[in-house]
Amino acid sequence: MDRQTLAAYDLDAAAFAKDWLGQPAPVDLQEVVERFFVRGGTSADIGCGCGREVAWLHANGFSAVGFDASEGLLNEARRRYPSFKFAHAELPELRGVGTFDNVLCETVIMHLDRKQIAASVRRLLDIVKPSGILYLSWRVTEGADQRDAQGRLYAAFDPAVVLAELKTTTVLLDEETVSASSGKKIHRLVVKKPGLEIRD
Repeated sequence: MDRQTLAAYDLDAAAFAKDWLGQPAPVDLQEVVERFFVRGGTSADIGCGCGREVAWLHANGFSAVGFDASEGLLNEARRRYPSFKFAHAELPELRGVGTFDNVLCETVIMHLDRKQIAASVRRLLDIVKPSGILYLSWRVTEGADQRDAQGRLYAAFDPAVVLAELKTTTVLLDEETVSASSGKKIHRLVVKKPGLEIRD
């Protein structure tokens, strides 16, 4: 994770949490999850922020664990949703993260240095169980990398960098759209990991 971005989240975690929770519900994200995620399977939210999606997943029948690189945001998540599990993990390594039937990574990878994006996508796919689902999205930045007023990095990169790391999967959804929650342009992918081969 970009250090300046991480520092921004740690410094103003409560303000970011308030902002996200004050946004319209991410109904588009929720509809995609309802459509593609494995029912009854285990789920991970990588880059869970203040825990909003983890809470929604639990409320809608998807057992979920939240992971984030920011201790400030994890503290917000634990304070707001004390009955759910949240743990520290950072892309691209995701040390200590097991495997899950469903992996959600909503608007996180654009906060990475471009050189880390391919490795991060590979690692996200690693933690998906065979026949499981990966939901991956990022905020689209045109042209050159940018930083916002808080110093958060928004990397500009070709979606082909991501798709190249997912070539063994079945692409179920690939779209560029405007987020119902943030109002920002995002690229959204849903892929299914190959299942285990059964040999006689």
